[in-house]
Amino acid sequence: MASDRESQRRRPSPDPVAVLRGHRAAVSDACFHPDLPLLFSGAADGELRVWDTASHRTVSSIWAHGGAAGVYSIAAGSGLGNAIISQGRDGLCKGWVIEEAGLSRRPIFTIKTSTYHFCKMSLVKVPCSAHGTQTKLNGSNIGPEPQRVPIEDNTGSDVLNPAEGTQEYDQGSSLDGQNILTIAGQESSEVELWDIKNSTKIMCLPKRCSANMTGHPTKQKGLCMAVQAFIPCESGGYVNILSSYEDGSTLWWDVRKPGSPLSSVKYHSESALSIAIDGLCTGGISGGADNKIAMFSLDHQKGMFSLRNEIESERPGIAGTAIRPDNKIAATAGWDHRRSQLLSGEPASFERKGMEPEAKLRVYNYNKGNALAILKYHSATCAAVAFSHDCKLLASCSADTTVALWELYPPKTPSKIDITTEEAEK
Repeated sequence: MASDRESQRRRPSPDPVAVLRGHRAAVSDACFHPDLPLLFSGAADGELRVWDTASHRTVSSIWAHGGAAGVYSIAAGSGLGNAIISQGRDGLCKGWVIEEAGLSRRPIFTIKTSTYHFCKMSLVKVPCSAHGTQTKLNGSNIGPEPQRVPIEDNTGSDVLNPAEGTQEYDQGSSLDGQNILTIAGQESSEVELWDIKNSTKIMCLPKRCSANMTGHPTKQKGLCMAVQAFIPCESGGYVNILSSYEDGSTLWWDVRKPGSPLSSVKYHSESALSIAIDGLCTGGISGGADNKIAMFSLDHQKGMFSLRNEIESERPGIAGTAIRPDNKIAATAGWDHRRSQLLSGEPASFERKGMEPEAKLRVYNYNKGNALAILKYHSATCAAVAFSHDCKLLASCSADTTVALWELYPPKTPSKIDITTEEAEK
């Protein structure tokens, strides 16, 4: 088991390159645009802001969700084109298009999920090398085959072997995986898949075959706290999902087998609060209400988890996790010291001493699991972290109403010599 204490003996924590101020309430989530130098952030009062990551100024601001509900999650991806999705605690997910003057004043679509919980939505992640891999498998150059998900129905077996179920699902409706949204369901222990274009529910995991279904695989695990949808190259284009629960467990689903998960693990002794999958969709990282951070691999042939590194943090509570697209570093967002003490029932001794609460961001080598840095800026709970798609920036958002931008271990730019060498080798 690794520990992040060693990082405290290293050089002082770097400062953020910019602090974005403008929100009036706690910032719940942030994400980067996949192509443009833009950052999106959402706050508890319902405000959705767009920032220019070069000038560090606000580009646009709208009230996306009612003040009582607030913006809880934001998602952007190449499959959405020039649009983003916001999730509120009002049971709605709304789409917004990026116009010349900023975000559209009215949503371009609204999905009424009627779900009220603490689980952030997830778009479907596709491996960075998926296009090349799938083209090779298909034996042509026409690009990857569509990512398919079956429309929910109440026929057929509850447990389906993926190999046996392919024909059945191919006969039904197929959807592009980049237009699918995954979220915890109305039944809080279940996971729902929604078609973004048509604002309709596609399926539920586990699949409901009867009102008196026995052996329910998630009911006793409590609330679904985090989800991550992805399409591994080995799945033939079918969506897979990781879902984490209140009892600390994480399940791995394949939509071809909606009745039961492929595999289940329990890396946390308390609620598993966040999960992220890497750029190749071959592993990930999870954090929870305990003091453990788990880095794991996914064996797609066996459908099993494999724990690579277990990191013990000095203080409990990981609210957010992220892995940089190049799979080199990972970051976690932690609760502040005051909140973690109050949740555990311990006396807040720092209040008597006049100490300020500390909210820490931790950065790790994703492959080795060793601690690289502890980032100290925020004065309240850190809710989320996100990496830019070019791997140059890390964004952190906090209940102190700010968003901080960090430059950490930027990827090396190929030199002219390297480019010449690569061209010569070709």
